[in-house]
Amino acid sequence: MKSTITSKFQTTIPKAIREELKLSINDTLDWELKNGKVTLKPVHSKFLDHRNTISVGKGNITEDIAQSKTGRIEKSK
Repeated sequence: MKSTITSKFQTTIPKAIREELKLSINDTLDWELKNGKVTLKPVHSKFLDHRNTISVGKGNITEDIAQSKTGRIEKSK
């Protein structure tokens, strides 16, 4: 498959490849140059693998702001 490089050095990933690699907007590609050849690999974020692993309760925004201000005051002393 071929794609063209634009004047801004951008190119389009062919649809068949995007679908096969399950690429989406804002995904990251890892570029590797070896012996004059380029290899692209998708870098899939593991962020969502950690969803629901930390339990949090309801917060108190007023207390949180007060603690933050106190912490900044202590650091500036």
